[in-house]
Amino acid sequence: MALFGRDKKSVVPPESALPGRPTPIELPGTHAVFPDRSFVPPFPAGHRTIVLGLGCFWGAERLFWQTPGVWSTAVGYAGGTTPNPTYEEVCSGLTGHAEAVLVVFDPSEVPLQTLLRVFWEGHDPTQGMRQGADIGSQYRSVLLYADEGQRVTAVASRDVYQQALSAAGHGQITTEIAPVGEFYYAEDYHQQYLSEAKNPYGYCGLGGTGVSCPVGLKA
Repeated sequence: MALFGRDKKSVVPPESALPGRPTPIELPGTHAVFPDRSFVPPFPAGHRTIVLGLGCFWGAERLFWQTPGVWSTAVGYAGGTTPNPTYEEVCSGLTGHAEAVLVVFDPSEVPLQTLLRVFWEGHDPTQGMRQGADIGSQYRSVLLYADEGQRVTAVASRDVYQQALSAAGHGQITTEIAPVGEFYYAEDYHQQYLSEAKNPYGYCGLGGTGVSCPVGLKA
């Protein structure tokens, strides 16, 4: 599928990306699943964040807020060029961003390795610029780390999971592993979209490979 003569299955180069805007989207910040918590900074001392993209962010966010030990979640756009994009702009393929989930966690409650296992098993990381029927660069698999420790752990987990995938007859992982850069929050109606308070029976396009990611991943 092409838009404005461009193939959405490739990441737009920065010089061709939409200009965006300097003003962030205004958000209430109250989490629909954890009403006593915020999904915008500041977060409690000792908590960490990581940004993960695994296809449509509605179902991806639910996957993580259902993970024991996760403190908060939010959806947004990351990995691209356009500042403060709208959902429509991201869907055009002209921002370079992927739909992504900001996961806020306390490492003493849930280690990063557990979150990475949820990430790998929650989608098919071999599909390139798509997840199932959702096609385009916004649906690509991305793992955006906050520091060197997260990078090392992420690369180690990818390599271990690749061994498991290869043994099961699957192809090569296409997940982009890169520094997080800027995370731009999505519009409020996307936040916790599949929660009981909003659309509990809404669309979720997630589908994994059925291959388990080995536990106890170590960097």
